[in-house]
Amino acid sequence: MSAFVVTGTDTGIGKTIFSAALTGALNAHYWKPVQAGLDDGADRDHVARLAGVASEHVLPEAYRLTTPCSPHRAAELDGVVIDLANLALPPQRPLVIEGAGGALVPVTRNTTYADVFAWWNLPTIVVARTALGTINHSLLTFEALRSRGVPVHGVAFVGEANEDSEATICTMGKVRRLGRLPILQRLDQQSLAIAFAKGFNIASFTD
Repeated sequence: MSAFVVTGTDTGIGKTIFSAALTGALNAHYWKPVQAGLDDGADRDHVARLAGVASEHVLPEAYRLTTPCSPHRAAELDGVVIDLANLALPPQRPLVIEGAGGALVPVTRNTTYADVFAWWNLPTIVVARTALGTINHSLLTFEALRSRGVPVHGVAFVGEANEDSEATICTMGKVRRLGRLPILQRLDQQSLAIAFAKGFNIASFTD
């Protein structure tokens, strides 16, 4: 596969950390088209630190917004109009694209990320936490994506192992289990690369 979209079942679940791990493992380019919230630094800054790829592999955002909230509202607060034409896919490959929050987060008042994913028509990875509530959130995310014709490549879990929940999500959601990243006490490029290699089979992203 030359490009993947990474989305999540919610915000703050480890989507950026997984995106950094995947970017590093594939020596890919990384792109987060809309960054909303800059207080803790942009996600591309974290990916640049954790992925271990050349600086030119971390692409600039199409929109860089100040307020940490849904992009549609962050844009309004910044006095910015998001033009979907500016979210056309960049040519660099391989490429990892990270959405913001969950699949149904609004990009504009009329368009969700899932709608944009359908336009891109790229294999999409759903990042799901393993904690309580993940079954419902995961299955709803799969339904939202598939109802728009988005190709779901698989699910990547983040958190402590929860075999029953993970198996239930994959069976009921009819989705491939790609692997799991544990919560890392020390998070840096080396520890993340090791955890990804242990938790995932790189062939799952190249076949």
